[in-house]
Amino acid sequence: MGGPQLIQKLIFNLMEMKTIILLSFVISLLSLSVNAQPNILFVLVDDMRWDEYGKAGHAYIKTPNIDRVAAEGIMFLNAFCATPLCSPSRANFLTGQYAHTNGITDNTARDAQSHQLPTFPRALDAAGYHTAFFGKWHMGNDDSPRPGFDHWVAMQGQGEAIDPPLNIDGERKKFSGYVTDILTDHALEFIRQNQKAPFLVYLSHKALHPNLLQRNDGSIVNIGEGGFIPADRHKGMYGSAVFKRRPNYGIVPADKPALMRKIGELPLLGPATATSEQTIRERSEMLMAVDESLGKIMDLLASLGQLDNTIVVFTSDHGYWYGEHGLNDERRLAYEESIRIPLLIRYPKTIKPGSTSGLMVQSIDLAPTLLEMTSTPTTNRFDGISLVPIFNGRMREWRTSLFVEYYSDTVFPRIYKMGYKAVRTERYKYIRFEELEGMDELYDLQKDPYEMKNLVQSRDAAPVLSNMQKLLQR
Repeated sequence: MGGPQLIQKLIFNLMEMKTIILLSFVISLLSLSVNAQPNILFVLVDDMRWDEYGKAGHAYIKTPNIDRVAAEGIMFLNAFCATPLCSPSRANFLTGQYAHTNGITDNTARDAQSHQLPTFPRALDAAGYHTAFFGKWHMGNDDSPRPGFDHWVAMQGQGEAIDPPLNIDGERKKFSGYVTDILTDHALEFIRQNQKAPFLVYLSHKALHPNLLQRNDGSIVNIGEGGFIPADRHKGMYGSAVFKRRPNYGIVPADKPALMRKIGELPLLGPATATSEQTIRERSEMLMAVDESLGKIMDLLASLGQLDNTIVVFTSDHGYWYGEHGLNDERRLAYEESIRIPLLIRYPKTIKPGSTSGLMVQSIDLAPTLLEMTSTPTTNRFDGISLVPIFNGRMREWRTSLFVEYYSDTVFPRIYKMGYKAVRTERYKYIRFEELEGMDELYDLQKDPYEMKNLVQSRDAAPVLSNMQKLLQR
């Protein structure tokens, strides 16, 4: 080959290399533009107490993956639901609205209404996110796909722990195995297949709910073994463990007229009606599959280089009773054990690892928070407040009180006609029962954190009561 031909070939090769480099640079820029928007992993557990994981101080439970989110993100020490009941609480999270705003006020069949909710996934979907729902929707028994989700894997009503039927994008199929594992596998596959745009995975577990079915009329029937069902690999894991009970465990209510009512053949509240150690152990064992699920998803995100580009939210719809005030499965009441929830958020680009916050935050704050963190435009109206100022240290002021509401239904006879509206400040809590005369409650949470002394009849507390009543009305 002559000199001129060699020079010509070298020039051609250089031009080809420049083209390849330029194309690689363009592809890299496109990839960066896609990955600039954070993904969202929203994990919602059913009936999980705020203190029901390792880092929250549980006496024996081992939750390394939940603890990891707390250690690498922010742990809210005073997070509360807006309504301590499954259906309304789920709507609270999705809409950022109170039940009296969005209309999902109880567990009865509000199927058609739940198709119309102005949810944050709808806003994300409209902004180009790939969105998917997995698990328990539970606003009625309707398991059909809801607007705002590109992919839909849902249980009917409360769902089943073993061999669950699932609605996959409008087609019902029956699966073999444990429900937490099955939902996790679907979520993992969705993530693997959706790497070209930011995504939302909304994983709404059946755990830690017993294996029951709620009919549209509100009645509950057993559809399986009953009780709390862990995965086979976790059964007996905490065989002789003992939960560290709170000081209000098994206390017979003496100044709570609403709980002291004689209702039919129901026994009066006390140690005999309290949650058993076996139930607490089974719930702890049931949570193990949830913790494993979280770990598997985070590991996949890490392998794809997406973990630090994903906002991880871990929370629960409301709490559960471990015998406080003698209560067992009558969630719904306004005491701390029912309304306090775990709330952990990991996103290292915005949130300092190992952060904690004692500010009062609520379930209705998540929708505006996630839309702000993803710079997603919306016309939705929110009752909640974005948590972003807490993350970035630019918060000048924060709420000094929060509102909790419950609309009476007939599922649990003991709390029949106990619909209420409540207001909680950092120090006091006032509960006004809407259908029961002369049974309101007032607590000084600073002096009485376990709500064992109702001050509503105290002359000394009259000014506080008046202020709390005005606050509630406002």
